[in-house]
Parts: sequence; structure tokens; C-alpha cells
Amino acid sequence: MRFIVYHYPKCATSRKALAWLDKHEIAYEAIDLVATPPSKEKLKDLWKRSGEPIRKLFNTSGESYRKGGFKDKLATMSDADALTALAADGKLIKRPLVDMGQRVIVGFREEDYAQAFAGLDSAK
Repeated sequence: MRFIVYHYPKCATSRKALAWLDKHEIAYEAIDLVATPPSKEKLKDLWKRSGEPIRKLFNTSGESYRKGGFKDKLATMSDADALTALAADGKLIKRPLVDMGQRVIVGFREEDYAQAFAGLDSAK
């Protein structure tokens, strides 16, 4: 099975995640979040399958987040408005997002990846 990894090539965290997947010979398709941001509908699907609160999909350390004033806005935004904002600017999206089919992983923590991919036989 090939997984889809939504990432940003200039992001150090994205590069670490892809390096981890490569090291563990996990097959994936990489999609640049900034060049090709997922649609609002796709983001809603990814978010629902992640099981995370909508705020976890925001890249809180990025310039788009700061300049957009999302620290203050997010608490009162509807989910639909939050998804619209994310779909409009790929740099707002926390990365990477890994679509594993049944579940979606937001961000990169090595221990989370190790647990999520444990026992998978993926050949590149």
C-alpha cells in the first residue's frame, strides 16, 4: 500500500518525516501542500480521519498563521471557515499530513510514526 504524504519541501519537519519513511522503506506519494493545497472537502476528510481538533491542522509556527491573526481568530472560527482558510493557503497547514487510509497522522513525531507503521511491509 502506498500512502499519501502532504508536505512542504522547504519544511524541516516534512524533510525529517520523509527521511524517516525512506529509512523504513515505506512507500508513499508526496504532494507539495503549498504548490497543490488540498481542497476544502479533502481537508475536511483528512481532518475527520485524524481524530484531532481542527486547530491541530494549523501550522501555528508559520508566517501565514501569524500574519493572518489566527491565534486570535481560531477560537471563534467555525470549522467550515477554518477549512476554507486552510484550503486557501497551504502554508497554514500543519505538516506533514500522512493519509494512511483508515487514519491520518498530523505532524511528525518519530514515536507516532513507529507505532503507526509497525508491522507494515511496504516495498518501494
